[in-house]
Amino acid sequence: MFRRFAFLLALSTSTVAIAQDVPAPAAAPDAAAVNTRVNAALPEAEAAMKAHVMFLASDAMQGREAGSATYDVAAQYVAAQFYAQGLRPAGDAGSYLQTVPLVSYKAADKGSFGWTRTGGSAQALVFGEDYIPGADPSRATTAIDAPVVFVGYGIDAPAFDRDDYAGVDVRGKVVAFFSGAPAGMPGEERAHFGNAANKAVTAQEKGAVGVILLESPTSAKVRPFSRLVEGWDHARMTWANADGTGFFAAPDAPSLGTLSMKGAEKLFAGARTPWAKVVATAESKAAKFRAVELPGRLSVKLSTETKPVTSYNVAGMLPGSDPALRDEVVVLTAHLDHVGVGTPKNGDAIYNGAMDNAVGIAALIEEAKRFKASGQAPKRSVLFLAVTAEEKGLVGADYFARHPTVPKENLVADVNLDMPILTYKFEDIVAFGADRSTLGQYVKNAATRLGVAVSADPMPDQGFFVRSDHYRFVQQGIPSVFVWPGAKGPGQAAFEAFLSTHYHQPSDEVGQTPPIDWASGVRFIEANYMIAREIADAAERPRWNKGDFFGTLYDGVGAK
Repeated sequence: MFRRFAFLLALSTSTVAIAQDVPAPAAAPDAAAVNTRVNAALPEAEAAMKAHVMFLASDAMQGREAGSATYDVAAQYVAAQFYAQGLRPAGDAGSYLQTVPLVSYKAADKGSFGWTRTGGSAQALVFGEDYIPGADPSRATTAIDAPVVFVGYGIDAPAFDRDDYAGVDVRGKVVAFFSGAPAGMPGEERAHFGNAANKAVTAQEKGAVGVILLESPTSAKVRPFSRLVEGWDHARMTWANADGTGFFAAPDAPSLGTLSMKGAEKLFAGARTPWAKVVATAESKAAKFRAVELPGRLSVKLSTETKPVTSYNVAGMLPGSDPALRDEVVVLTAHLDHVGVGTPKNGDAIYNGAMDNAVGIAALIEEAKRFKASGQAPKRSVLFLAVTAEEKGLVGADYFARHPTVPKENLVADVNLDMPILTYKFEDIVAFGADRSTLGQYVKNAATRLGVAVSADPMPDQGFFVRSDHYRFVQQGIPSVFVWPGAKGPGQAAFEAFLSTHYHQPSDEVGQTPPIDWASGVRFIEANYMIAREIADAAERPRWNKGDFFGTLYDGVGAK
């Protein structure tokens, strides 16, 4: 899962407020009937799920890093499983594989940053003390000489009465901002506005020619500048444009690098707003800053090293049966990649990724089996999609959402499977984004049939709704939901234990302690199957709730 953050869990189990305009089915089976059916199938279903995970999370798969030969083997395994479940190829040229052209990129050297104060002489900033360079996947060399404007958090959000650009013109200039977003915004919107790529898009729309990230007192506590320096030349990944250059959401406002608080202080020398005042303001969680142009010009030169990499999404289609609805496609996603081979821990360097996300892929395959076993084709078509490079920044999902193998206008929903914690018998489920669209009622219906509760997002400040593959579909205006086992009963302790011990560690493997509860895995598959089934068979396509922030922002059906 593409998330690295401090987990401070004060988990809530209150009921989600879900839109009520989608009726529950009149003849839905009750919880006793559903659980009787699930329990009867447990031995075989548990064995099937465990078999998938044993293969995908084995040492032989070497952590399934995107672009590796072992990832390619994993992709072929999933393709074979899709074939076995009767899914039609939905990749490129009649195959199950969609080629995803990737670009691995990193800073080729330390670059140079120079600051010329108005009326003064040029001053070279010091690598590792004042700055670390960025990397620009869209070009080999980047050279900018321009004024700099400080714009607080770099957020323009009229709906939340916030415009960090108020009173300044940034056309032809570099903007500098702090990471994150202020308190006071709802968690999911806050995560959206705090995303650095989204901030760069805003800067580009306003005419900026580059962006600079500033270290703040808060970021210094979470990840100090000295730690950033250690990884200054680590490779990143994006997908490739047709000309082979790397995709960046704001190519005309590239990320130039990061300045330490010491480096930022040099740029603020003589500014109308002293750096000391900015730092003091930044200590407040709800900080508001006054935008200010700094007294000088910044010159930046970057060199970026790129390398083409090829990976694959795996796509299988279950065609719909209703002539009026079969062109509409419900997408079920899970990411196939993990982080590969890394720093040894207790003598083990293979980051197997059993929970993250072999169990999600196993659930995806077994959902396809549920559809096949039902003997009744869904009314809408259902696309089963295993995506690559999630751990690199939701890259494979972004590529598919922008370059789908079916007409984009036919995509009506995405239901995402990513790192469900399955070490306990869950009593509730959490559905990130459920209260944003009519998908929420389908989640509630499935939970009722399974005999579990639907709980609110236990960590709204973490903004999980924008941190996994479904978000890339949201950005294309497609209603999406991301389901997890919940935090009731033993859930909170199980979640904390996994994150503190196994998350992105070599110990995330089949034999981890506490062990994977395969019976809970089967119940989780059943919940997701029932959600997908009802979406696929519903009389109307999913719709955003009117006025929803994401639906409105990305012009989704029903939002306006």
